[in-house]
Amino acid sequence: MATAPKTKSPSLLMPKATAVWLIENTKLTFRQIADFTVLTEIEVEALANEEIGRGLVGRNPIENRELTPEEIAKCEQDPANRLKMAKRELPSVKIRSKGPRYTPISKRGDKPDAIAYILKNHGEITDAQICKLVGTTKPTIASVRDRSHPNTPNLRPRHPAELGLCTYQEFEKAVVKGLKAAGKDPETIQAQLDAERLKQEEILARNQQETENKGSGFDFSNFLSGGNSTESDRASDLDEKDPFSNRE
Repeated sequence: MATAPKTKSPSLLMPKATAVWLIENTKLTFRQIADFTVLTEIEVEALANEEIGRGLVGRNPIENRELTPEEIAKCEQDPANRLKMAKRELPSVKIRSKGPRYTPISKRGDKPDAIAYILKNHGEITDAQICKLVGTTKPTIASVRDRSHPNTPNLRPRHPAELGLCTYQEFEKAVVKGLKAAGKDPETIQAQLDAERLKQEEILARNQQETENKGSGFDFSNFLSGGNSTESDRASDLDEKDPFSNRE
């Protein structure tokens, strides 16, 4: 009966090619090869009969330091033994810590405005949270707070989600976390978030309406003001222009 597939070992890069090499160069059973390569016995048998993987070049696990000749010889003598992956003396992989989120160049100039908005309206959000939301640094936050930022005269506090620096969901999570740390009630938190969202929607709708009003329509005042003249005014104008007009 075929064995159930197991989780593949991260160090075994080419299991089928390794299985082909073990079939061709060792006396290991299909079960032993299947256990080591994390394939099923049916797959190993199909590889041996060239029903699948025809033309597949075998991969030597000894040269790739995945097995030792002693381990293979030991398992060949006892079919009950299972192949064990050779230990590699390689340095551990260093995992880089996450830095500030990447922000497109076109939006980097909006970061101080977003910081100013958070500092003004959401004092419960910590500087560390602001760094994650906006993708900035603590010195920049400090310069906006103490008004030593070079662009302080031109700062316009704007919502970071509206500027595209984060999502509304991420911003709300930061607000909830800050309010909970301050010991406030969850219902109060939700009510505040709903009010904040409604306020932002009203601002966006108002700005959009103003933009549409400015971009559409035509001023007909000049034409309308000139169209209210009386018939007598028009007649007098014609008389002035035509000196040969007959008057009764």
